[in-house]
Amino acid sequence: MCKALLFYVPRWLWKNWEAGKIHALMMDLDIGVVQDVEKRQKKRLLLDYLADNLKHHNWWAYRYFFCEFLALVNIVGQMFLMDRFFDGAFLTFGLEVIAFAEQDQEDRLDPLIYVFPRMTKCTFHKFGTSGEVEKHDALCLLPLNIVNEKVYIFLWFWFILLALLSVLVILYRIIIVISPKMRAYLLYIRFRLIRREVINTIVKKSYVGDWFLFYMLGQNVDSMIFKEVMHELARKLGHLGKDFSDT
Repeated sequence: MCKALLFYVPRWLWKNWEAGKIHALMMDLDIGVVQDVEKRQKKRLLLDYLADNLKHHNWWAYRYFFCEFLALVNIVGQMFLMDRFFDGAFLTFGLEVIAFAEQDQEDRLDPLIYVFPRMTKCTFHKFGTSGEVEKHDALCLLPLNIVNEKVYIFLWFWFILLALLSVLVILYRIIIVISPKMRAYLLYIRFRLIRREVINTIVKKSYVGDWFLFYMLGQNVDSMIFKEVMHELARKLGHLGKDFSDT
């Protein structure tokens, strides 16, 4: 139960830090069919917020990145906790299983038996012919361990996969933070309706936190409405291009 709660901690933190910000800024603009008057009013409110609060979203974005890093820490920590629980056998568990599968059938020794023994010595107490309690030693099969070994093999590979993906996410975030060109490129390939020069202007005059907010909004707001908002924002930021309000 505690392990499951630890996995939920990053999500819980972000839900509290985000506090419905994206949903509030959407203002039902994810619906493409909106009355013109209502759409113009909501677009103006969104545009005014983005322009007035430009360069003030870094702390908000960094807290999201921190939650991603916390997810990686949690996975690594869970693996070490399990390794401690299994007396140092969990970290190399999957590697030993792979090595065991590649060995000759006559020579190989199943490493799972050391962690999850399938048979053990049992002592039974029962009444004998004289009426006294007698002890009988026997070998007992542990069917639950046969299931447990499969479960923990899956968990080992699942943790390794999650750790690798989390490391890639952290590297991806580092590149985004240090490279404005990468931020512009990602916006361009994700939102093709927005002109490249508009994206370049916005990225040049904003911070990584603003980029993260734009990216999140673009995924939740109607594509045409988001394009219009970004074009208007570029104008406010001094973009000197031709009129593209209806392109």
